[in-house]
Amino acid sequence: QVQLVESGGGLVQPGGSLRLSCAASGSIFRINTMGWYRQAPGKERELVADIRNSGSNIIYADSVKGRFTISRDNAKNTAYLQMNSLQAEDTAVYYCKASIARPFSSSNDYWGQGTQVTVSS
Repeated sequence: QVQLVESGGGLVQPGGSLRLSCAASGSIFRINTMGWYRQAPGKERELVADIRNSGSNIIYADSVKGRFTISRDNAKNTAYLQMNSLQAEDTAVYYCKASIARPFSSSNDYWGQGTQVTVSS
């Protein structure tokens, strides 16, 4: 079994900051790409940012470039999303996704349960 648990969401005023964490646990051989997605009410889920195992090849959505930073700590099987200069348009449920290989198995994608981020005054 593999679990992804997100934390760090909450209510913040416009211009504020939040840091999301995504911790993977369970029977893990290797974690490949880790990413953050978000889904606002009435909208499709969209990629926010993702990062390869080496920490290279980082991709950001245009809407968050220069404001959000994705990182990971492979020793802790954890990814982070530092969100600065938050805007009302960033309000959404944020999900963590990871491509994980279990011992003697090929990789599969796993999702966390989501964490709510609300930007409002």
